[in-house]
Amino acid sequence: MGAFAALAAEAAACMRCPLHRTRTHVVFGAGSPDADLVFVGEAPGFYEDQEGEPFVGKSGALLTRLLGEIGLRRDDVYIANVLKCRPPENRDPLPGEIETCTSFLDRQMECIDPLVVVSLGNFATKYLLHTSVGITRLRGNRYRYGSRVLIPTFHPAAVLRGGVGKLDEMRKDFRLVRTTLDAGPARREVKIDLTKAEETTAPDVEQLGLF
Repeated sequence: MGAFAALAAEAAACMRCPLHRTRTHVVFGAGSPDADLVFVGEAPGFYEDQEGEPFVGKSGALLTRLLGEIGLRRDDVYIANVLKCRPPENRDPLPGEIETCTSFLDRQMECIDPLVVVSLGNFATKYLLHTSVGITRLRGNRYRYGSRVLIPTFHPAAVLRGGVGKLDEMRKDFRLVRTTLDAGPARREVKIDLTKAEETTAPDVEQLGLF
């Protein structure tokens, strides 16, 4: 068994926090473990918990559609969540649940080692960037995430509620993802515009300039 499969098996048997008592399935993730692009959401919802896969239903259909618009399929990317089990009634994750569960995401990132990470929605973006700045201010730009590039965008569920305007903005974010992927390893050589970052984001977030 490879390291990634062993990690998935470990997560499937996890009982480290109370969420194991109410889950139907552990939702470890789905897609290619060799992907250059990883999407990270908050936590499984009702349908994800039932099926054991992230981003199914209408939100998943929108994500699949937007991927197709930039020439990708779900099998080309990897999709995961910060939490692997659904919080009851889709409530916000508790601090103890986050602390207990996020080692799985950290180890997924180590195994996959993607070029680009896309955070979907407020919770995932704030967690990954260690910031209190909201998604509306952060989206549309690229940020340093270790040796990788992180591009925040809306959660598909928020876009489904928010109408055409939010969908157009999410499309722009996906085009930025495509541009960044096409640049490949050159992502490590990008310039950082600290002045603009300080104006538009929290001081602890590094915004990357254009290629």
